[in-house]
Amino acid sequence: MNEKKIYFKKKKILIYGFGKSGIACFNFLKKNNICTIFDDYKKNIPTKFKKKSINIIKLQSVNFDFIVLSPGIDIKKCKISSFLRRNSSKIVTELDIFAISYPNINKIAITGTNGKSTTSKLLYEVLKKNKKDVRLTGNIGYPILMEKKIKKNTIFVIEASSYQLDYSKYFRSKYSIILNLNPDHLERHGSFKNYAEAKFKIIKSQSDKDFAFIENENLYLQKLIKNNQIKSKIIKIDYLKNQKYLREIDNIYFNNSSYKKNLSFVFSIAKVLKLNLKTVINTANKFKGLDYRQQIIHNSKKLLIINDSKSTSFSSTVSLLESYQNIYWILGGLAKKGDKLPINKKYISNIKAYVYGKDRNLFISSLPNRISYKSSSTLTKVMKNLNNDIKNDNTKKVILFSPCAASFDQFKNYEERGNFFNNIIALMLKKIRT
Repeated sequence: MNEKKIYFKKKKILIYGFGKSGIACFNFLKKNNICTIFDDYKKNIPTKFKKKSINIIKLQSVNFDFIVLSPGIDIKKCKISSFLRRNSSKIVTELDIFAISYPNINKIAITGTNGKSTTSKLLYEVLKKNKKDVRLTGNIGYPILMEKKIKKNTIFVIEASSYQLDYSKYFRSKYSIILNLNPDHLERHGSFKNYAEAKFKIIKSQSDKDFAFIENENLYLQKLIKNNQIKSKIIKIDYLKNQKYLREIDNIYFNNSSYKKNLSFVFSIAKVLKLNLKTVINTANKFKGLDYRQQIIHNSKKLLIINDSKSTSFSSTVSLLESYQNIYWILGGLAKKGDKLPINKKYISNIKAYVYGKDRNLFISSLPNRISYKSSSTLTKVMKNLNNDIKNDNTKKVILFSPCAASFDQFKNYEERGNFFNNIIALMLKKIRT
């Protein structure tokens, strides 16, 4: 295709933040543009790129045409905050670069508070089963600008975070999905309103030839649609209308209400794309899920173990707490600003909590009074308490590791935290009869 790099040609471009997406942006743009690199931590820039980096003093004197901002950068807290504020009109994202470079490629953007990665992966697998040339990119971990051999019929499934969308100016998708909205990342966005409006950009930017999918029950999104001049066709997902398909799903992974709801989105977009719905059902029944996202790591007559290390808020965990009986729930880490546990009181007696980490006292104060708990400083210590308790429980039980918190007090990221939990469980299973 000949669309690539038409807009970005002979431009002075600053790439700020040099992780995976920063490197992908640099490699995509370097041939036809003058690309300069800046990172708050110079050690993050690989040696072979050092010659293209710039220091803060020189940075102030360059008149850049565009500033490509990594989604991990917080304008309010970074080293060149004042420079970015003065040049805010020039800020773009990797999603903007892709949208401008490939305006006619079919893009399916998926966002929401919970379930983005899983829904994106499931839809990707459904499209593959339907013999489509499909790519899975975005926040799920694979930079969109690294994709090669793009054809006219290529479909991009893009998981879009609020951080990516917040700074975007030109990104537009033909199919936009907002799965759900709950307060999240308020320490970055400042308020739920700002957070929701960042997500809503994927609908606000659409044309009258595009499609938007939202929850039928989401009054906040419906209010945003009413208050803005939305051009796209709005499709409201009514979960009850998908019951006949959901009844054919025989996969423990979809036992909880949130994943059933997200699966309803896949059915709805499959209908719009005129895909074979039988392949949706078959794909869902074989779906293994993603590591550390409500991942079932053990299932026997007496014990079910779920590793949901990706959980960083209460809202992501509620559906699990309301889907099982006799739950031993491990939570803790760094709490999120303004987070609350919106659980129905009738489920409280099913739960025993094991709280660990830096903000454990804050989590304890957030638990309803009728949830019993034990507290320890580390995950290892709290798991010892849990292990002692389940020895005397001969009924069917569920160990749920869903921290509802960031991992950075004790772990590098949620993957390291999830792997650490798996190792503890492996040792535990050797000692108990399941």
